[in-house]
Amino acid sequence: MRGVPIRRRSLLLAAGVGGLIAALPRVVRAAPVDKDVRLTPAPGRVALVGTPYPETNVWCYNGTVPGPEIRLRQGERIRIVCDNRLTQGTTIHWHGIRVPNPMDGVPYVTQPPIEPGRSFTYEFAVPDAGTYWYHPHDHSSEQIGRGMMGAFVIEELTPLPVDREVVWVLGDFRLVPDASIAGGFDNPMEMSMAGRIGNTVTINGRVPTDFAVRSGERIRLRLINAAAARIFGLEFVHHRPIVVALDGQPIAPHPPDGGRVILAPAQRIDLVLDMTGKAGSKSSIVDTFYRQMAYRLVDLAYADSPPLRAKPLAPPATLARNTQPEPDLARAQRHIVTLTGGMMGGGSMSGMGMGMGMMGGDRAMWAINGTAIVGDDMRHMKPVLTLTRGKSYVLAIDNRTAWYHPIHLHGHSFRVITRNGRSTKYRAWRDTVLIPPRERAEIAFVADNPGDWMFHCHILDHQDGGMMAVIRVT
Repeated sequence: MRGVPIRRRSLLLAAGVGGLIAALPRVVRAAPVDKDVRLTPAPGRVALVGTPYPETNVWCYNGTVPGPEIRLRQGERIRIVCDNRLTQGTTIHWHGIRVPNPMDGVPYVTQPPIEPGRSFTYEFAVPDAGTYWYHPHDHSSEQIGRGMMGAFVIEELTPLPVDREVVWVLGDFRLVPDASIAGGFDNPMEMSMAGRIGNTVTINGRVPTDFAVRSGERIRLRLINAAAARIFGLEFVHHRPIVVALDGQPIAPHPPDGGRVILAPAQRIDLVLDMTGKAGSKSSIVDTFYRQMAYRLVDLAYADSPPLRAKPLAPPATLARNTQPEPDLARAQRHIVTLTGGMMGGGSMSGMGMGMGMMGGDRAMWAINGTAIVGDDMRHMKPVLTLTRGKSYVLAIDNRTAWYHPIHLHGHSFRVITRNGRSTKYRAWRDTVLIPPRERAEIAFVADNPGDWMFHCHILDHQDGGMMAVIRVT
């Protein structure tokens, strides 16, 4: 007799799930797909450093680091099949793209992990133009640290007039003398400080030397920081880059503050770069964010040919605005978000109000509003905030730690409206905001995308050490 109710419940559950599955294809496939892509995460070997060093064993998409560049036009629809050939589970997150929640690629929140030998199909339209990227969100610190990353470019309907467009995926690897990737992921000391910063920086999967340019040309340079922890501070010696987009979102063209392009993990920046050097000359791009570790990233190497044009071009125009709704600051509901923990954080984790909601025991080194999620399993974590769909919100993020935190909100873009109580000049749209130690920032957005969304630090050791939470939009 006990088996009958169980079978009945199973039948009802199966009928419900079956009805949902039967309904989903009609909804998902109502619109035509403009592009089909297959991504295969798997071990591979690539020449990160080049001769005389051997190739490096990596984990990557389709055998390359970075993985294949995905490129669409704004408004198009894509279907992507992920075939997992790793020995551990994975997912793919489409960083910065405002996808429907089931397509966001977060294990245990929007989908189960894609286990070894299994596949998962992502399908969505791309509402906004801009520079984005894709990466795993299961075992992400190690998988990204071993090479799993790729560019995702959504072209504007009216492109910016330039002579050439270039995408640079900036990577950061920790290599040993034979060019193999060092072990030691999830090091507790690094997790409690700046994270795992590598000793080898790559552009598009190679240690760079020269980048060939021509005098007089105008380049649109799409920069993506795909590093797990490294923050870049790029200085273009003898050149004047103009910022035209941040995290894929247009902004009034302007030179970077202090002449230095700051790019935290997961952030992107689009530059217009006029090649004003002389034919046959060289000029360096140097990274000076960590002053004690400053280095030359790459040289702009000018061809000996005559300049492309005699007169400089006019300043670039502002790109067309994307589709996200404008927050109503006068009616916005405000919430305080407090970041705590880490080495030199002013107190032990046990003294930071982390008893309720803490997961991971001694591995919890960071927290958001006293909540720490360690690792990737968030099945039992309650949201730190529950927001009403369609309403405007301001989150005041207070970094009470001694370390930098690039904070990323999934499913939405937001305006950065204040820093340390002062209004920002451009109120830039972003999806990842870098907050320096002991500083504060306010972000504003409309909670228009329903679902449970990750809200976390994109220094991946900080994420794995607890600086990760869920924001629910209902």
